[in-house]
Amino acid sequence: MDMTAKTARNVKRISAHLFLLIAAAFFLSPFIWMVSTSLKPLEQVFTFPPEWIPRPFMWSNYVDAMTYIPFFTYLKNTLIITGFSTLGVVLTSPLVAYSFAKLQWRGSKTLFLITIAVMMIPGQVTMIPLFLLFDKLNWIGTVLPLIVPAFFGVPFYIFLLRQFFMGLPNELKDAARIDGAGEFRIYWQIMLPLAKSAVLAVGLFQFMASWTDFMGPLLYLTNPESYTLSLGLQQLKSERDGMGTDDGGIYHYDSTNYYFVFPLAEDIYSRDYLQRD
Repeated sequence: MDMTAKTARNVKRISAHLFLLIAAAFFLSPFIWMVSTSLKPLEQVFTFPPEWIPRPFMWSNYVDAMTYIPFFTYLKNTLIITGFSTLGVVLTSPLVAYSFAKLQWRGSKTLFLITIAVMMIPGQVTMIPLFLLFDKLNWIGTVLPLIVPAFFGVPFYIFLLRQFFMGLPNELKDAARIDGAGEFRIYWQIMLPLAKSAVLAVGLFQFMASWTDFMGPLLYLTNPESYTLSLGLQQLKSERDGMGTDDGGIYHYDSTNYYFVFPLAEDIYSRDYLQRD
């Protein structure tokens, strides 16, 4: 009887893993096809039936694509913008979220409702007013419009972190106050370390949003030397569309983070909740 139950459990576990393996292969197949196509010669791209394995492997496609545009300059610009905007979100959003969740001050509820309302405003509505504002500040043509706003907090991240901080017991604050800790010390040494997984998840979300942002650089960056990867790849596509495949595969550089960063962020955020429960 025990052997039968054990065998049934093993069959169930193996079946579940097999199903997940097939599902993973299915969802990864577009990415694998893109990488495969990037290594094919032009005449093999449109063959029917399609061929998954390039013959021969055209590694020169990547060299041609990276030399046609200043790829590494665009990569450096993207890393600078992404890094500083992520830093701004990680520094300011938890601080604002903590004040909404754990501090009692006049107008906090009203301001939080305004923060929630701002989340409902489409980005297209604020596009022109923000452009005019940054133009008055002489920031057009610089990376400042893509970095500075992150240091003033992002409504969605503030809301997300506020909900996390509200789940932390107030007894921790009370115990710290008895020991003589001030409010900032309570936040910095007690509450923030407990929320590190949520802060890391927020940082990863911001990294993805900034890395793949196209409209922001298109609006504010006027000098080709300051272009990001999203603009550079679009320039490459528009100039060489239909001329060959040496630019096709490079696009997976810009999309790879979705396959790894997003699951990582979701796992970090949800794992902390499971541990707390």
